[in-house]
Order: sequence, then structure tokens, then C-alpha cells
Amino acid sequence: MTTEVSMMHSAESQNLKDGEVSTGTTIIAIPFQGGVVVGADSRTSTGSYVAVRTSDKIACLSDHIYACRSGSAADTQALTDYIRYYLQQLKIETGRPARVKSAAHLLQKLVYQNKDNLSAGMIVAGWDPVEGPAIYSIALGGTCLKVPFAFSGSGSLYITGLLDSEFRENMTKEEARTLVKKALAHAMARDGSSGGIIRTVAITAEGNDRDYTSQLPYGPVSY
Repeated sequence: MTTEVSMMHSAESQNLKDGEVSTGTTIIAIPFQGGVVVGADSRTSTGSYVAVRTSDKIACLSDHIYACRSGSAADTQALTDYIRYYLQQLKIETGRPARVKSAAHLLQKLVYQNKDNLSAGMIVAGWDPVEGPAIYSIALGGTCLKVPFAFSGSGSLYITGLLDSEFRENMTKEEARTLVKKALAHAMARDGSSGGIIRTVAITAEGNDRDYTSQLPYGPVSY
């Protein structure tokens, strides 16, 4: 028994720095006709310990732009606060709403320039008058890519095949939200670092529709 526990601890922490703990989450962004649905679980974990059961990992950056956070909760909260301030200043200076691309590139610059000190993998998604619905994925090292749909976090490993199979273009808002919830529920059932409730936000030109689900559509009862 002692050997098993020691081996499990070693396998979990072998790639971590001194004093660092493993984290986990599941975040998703799926486009639909006229908008984007973003979603995330609500568990904040430090190794095998659940620190917060109902955290909100979907941050509003601007009127029609949201970011899904994965990695260090402190790092990603600080980054989204910076970007929210920058976008407010940009809107005041130009008199126009910020673009999703601008938010993603600002965030990418901050992550890349501080890649040795930050743990932040994020998804920036939303709607703007130039591109319409848009999704950008920003990896831990600062790589920024515009993608058809995005998913990230420790739970994303369990739903790659599901999303590849069921994603299609030009879905309705209800179809996109249902797919996001289904994928998140599967990830939360398999990944020990993902759990809690499902939060989603549907972003369109007309406004944003926030929703949360405590009764998961798949898997065991979540605590």
C-alpha cells in the first residue's frame, strides 16, 4: 500500500516544479449560426484536493467577448482583469467595440512574454461586427490560433473523439449548447480534476445568455 501511494504521488508530480501542484479543468467553445457557446466545469483543484466546487471559469472581457480559463486560477484571473481593462480603454479611444481578434492577440502577448512565470491556457471567443462569431485558442506557451471550435484542459483528453464525431458547422444555438453540455459531462465523469456544475454562455450580436446545469446529462451524480 505504501509503495502504491508513493508511485501515484511520483507519477502525478514528476513534471512539476518544487512547491507546484497539479491543476485541471475542462473548457469548450462551439460556434453556431450567429454566435458562439462557451462552457466550463466549476471545479478548482490543487492536486487531489478540491479547493472550490463552484468557481466561475468563464470571464467576460467585453460586451460580446468571453474567455474560458484553464491553468492557474490566480494567473488567469489576473490576465483576464488586464485584458478587460485594455479593451475598455480601446473602446474609449476608438469609439468602436473591441474585436475578438484584438482580445486574443493581447492575451497571447501577455502569455508569451511571461511564459516562464505563468500557467495559463485559455480560449477567447465571441462575436464582433467584422468577423462575426470567432474562436481563438491560446496554449500554455503563448501560441494563438483561430480555430473552428476549441476545447482544452485536463478533461479535454477524454472528449476529443466525441467532439470530432458530433461537431458540425451551422448548428443552432440549442444544438451547440447541448453538445457543449454533453462533452463537459463526459469529461467531468472521467477526469478527477473536472467536476461541479456546468456553466455555459451563448454569445450573439443581440446579447449574451448565461446558463448553468447542476443535473449532468451524462455520468454519475456530481458532488
